[in-house]
Amino acid sequence: MLGVWGGWRGLRRCASLPRAQRAARLRVRDALVAQEPAGEVKVQGWVRSVRRQKEVLFLHINDGSSLENLQVVADPSLENRDLTFGSAVEVQGKLVKSPHRMQNMELKAETIHVVGPCDTLSFPLKVKERHPLEYVRQFPHLRCRTNTLSSLLRIRSEATAAIHSFFQDNGYVHIHTPIITSNDCEGAGELFQIETSNEAKESEEKTHFFNVPAFLTVSGQLHLEVMAGAFTHVFTFGPTFRAEDSQSRRHLAEFYMVEAELSFTESLQDVMQVMEDLLKTTTNRVLSKCPRDVELFHKYIAPAQKDRLEQMLKNKFVTISYNEAVEILKQAPQTFTFKPEWGCDLQREHEKYLVKHCGEVPVFVLNYPYDLKPFYMRDNEDGPQHTVAAVDLLVPGIGELCGGSLREERLPLLQSRLQRLGLTDAYQWYLDLRKFGSVPHGGFGMGFERYLQYILGVDNIKDVIPFPRFSHSCLL
Repeated sequence: MLGVWGGWRGLRRCASLPRAQRAARLRVRDALVAQEPAGEVKVQGWVRSVRRQKEVLFLHINDGSSLENLQVVADPSLENRDLTFGSAVEVQGKLVKSPHRMQNMELKAETIHVVGPCDTLSFPLKVKERHPLEYVRQFPHLRCRTNTLSSLLRIRSEATAAIHSFFQDNGYVHIHTPIITSNDCEGAGELFQIETSNEAKESEEKTHFFNVPAFLTVSGQLHLEVMAGAFTHVFTFGPTFRAEDSQSRRHLAEFYMVEAELSFTESLQDVMQVMEDLLKTTTNRVLSKCPRDVELFHKYIAPAQKDRLEQMLKNKFVTISYNEAVEILKQAPQTFTFKPEWGCDLQREHEKYLVKHCGEVPVFVLNYPYDLKPFYMRDNEDGPQHTVAAVDLLVPGIGELCGGSLREERLPLLQSRLQRLGLTDAYQWYLDLRKFGSVPHGGFGMGFERYLQYILGVDNIKDVIPFPRFSHSCLL
């Protein structure tokens, strides 16, 4: 027994002995902003350049945390044949003050371990070459390694966090709305239908997995309206899908939507104010958190975009009615492909002209024709030109960015419209919402990718998504 106790005491003494100090892992971003030197640090990342001199070896490595690279200074004896552009490395050494003005700190390497070599001859990205967006679209699995796309993804991440913070700071509850649904919120019929692999092989008389046809969602709005019956402010931020057979620069089959619903809201201006505050707050945070990343786009892709954003942030958004918009378009000195007429939807050429006419600042267009909009939008009960309390937010270079409305909370009017459209049975649950504690409410949606296009000045919407799909056969 004493022997056992003696063994335990010995183990405890061994456990209490000081361990050999391990190198602290440091991100490139943190190394670049460090104010004091540090001993025994480890940096992991990918080599962006290798420069060899007789008495010193220079590396620039990046781990995705920053647009700027960290300079590594090493003895030439640490070089090996696998240390090339694109290779993955782990460098251990001391963080020291850099003698160069362009960088505060640099890493004096003691060991360099090549974790993953890179065949530079077959690697489609080349060192010190600014590849155009058109070129890197061919390599959706590699394009995140370019400066432009890595900057885009950091901005996208920061914008996502900013949107969540905006809503949470203003008392909204985040709702995870379904991706698989039986509802067609937009009523356009451009949906992806869901079926199992077994269903696809069976006859037309097959039974559905969910007992009803199921689709990928085009919007979380109707589900948010359910939650708006229990929470006064709700939002969702998730993927949506449109089966539009288009490969244009403006269309995506899969994209993200920010959507919000506000209960006890009788004024369309209240909804518009939230739209404006969301846009300005999110943009301010992105500009403050990712200045170098945003600057890359404004310098090389859209030089005029910086001034546009400054105008947006310091000015109140313009508000015009749909009627006023049509009159402005009719009096325009230019000829449009689509002739502007009351009762017709505004085309992108119309939206861009209206923004230009109003001074290149965002423009709210409100009170659209009744027959243009979905069943859930609140009837203004006006005439002779019948309208609904709907609003679109138009921004420079993009056109429509957000769309919203007051929702029809009056049961008789909603029943009447659904009956005319032959949708009463399908939306009986939606009518129930108006029977049990219904309140005036409204909401809006914003396309996240369009927002990124707007703040960065990117022309092709497929250049602001992580994994582009440029043809129906281009799926990873």
